[in-house]
Amino acid sequence: MTSSIVKKEFVNPPEMARSQGYNHAVLAKGTPVFITGQIALDGEGNIVGAGDIEAQVAQVWKNIQSVLAGCGATLENIVKLTTYAVDARYIQAIGAERRKLFKEGEFPASTFLVVAALAQPELLVEIEAIAMVES
Repeated sequence: MTSSIVKKEFVNPPEMARSQGYNHAVLAKGTPVFITGQIALDGEGNIVGAGDIEAQVAQVWKNIQSVLAGCGATLENIVKLTTYAVDARYIQAIGAERRKLFKEGEFPASTFLVVAALAQPELLVEIEAIAMVES
């Protein structure tokens, strides 16, 4: 599949709090791609970076990029992210990695949740995404 970046409009109404590292809404037309929550598993199913949030976040984004490529898409196609972390202190590391991947001002709409646990006790972060591809 070839990548087809859809036109996106980033919405940040002036009466809303200034967004930092996300946009309040993203308007995009096309076909949605719903990417299941990705965790820090390598291709063999082994956990990457047990106890290391930076290593886990990097692996999660590697997995997301692999799924997107399989759909003929790239990170630029993402319009919405939901991030689950087991500790609020991880927001800095997670945000730092995201800022490396997206252009300033072109961040997806995002939600960050702190949860008691993920599917396996060694997991620190899980990220799910919605992307849009041209119909």
